[in-house]
Amino acid sequence: MASEEIVEERARSTAEDGTVVTEASSASSIPSVQAAAEAVFYPLAPGYQVNVRSGPSTSSRLVKILPQNTSVAIRCQTRGETVSGPCGTTNIWDNIAPGQYVSDAYVKTGSSDFVTVRCA
Repeated sequence: MASEEIVEERARSTAEDGTVVTEASSASSIPSVQAAAEAVFYPLAPGYQVNVRSGPSTSSRLVKILPQNTSVAIRCQTRGETVSGPCGTTNIWDNIAPGQYVSDAYVKTGSSDFVTVRCA
């Protein structure tokens, strides 16, 4: 019998470039086995659109802009340019898809340190 846990249900969409973003909706109960197989999503800072860059720097090419009220799956994290934002001042950048980085200063991870593996 699989234990169940409450997981925020999200409406998922996949952009043409493969980035998965979500918009929060309601909570539901699903088996923890299913939840463990899915990526962990972190919300962007409320009220902010977030620039996605080709590298961990504000001078890297702008790839796209994420809309307000979305969440991102962090594939890995790396150090780069220091950025100040609503979630603090940090040099951690989150890789959300191949060649796509957002500053952790705009992602609500609940930590000022790495929350997943470092990028290779």
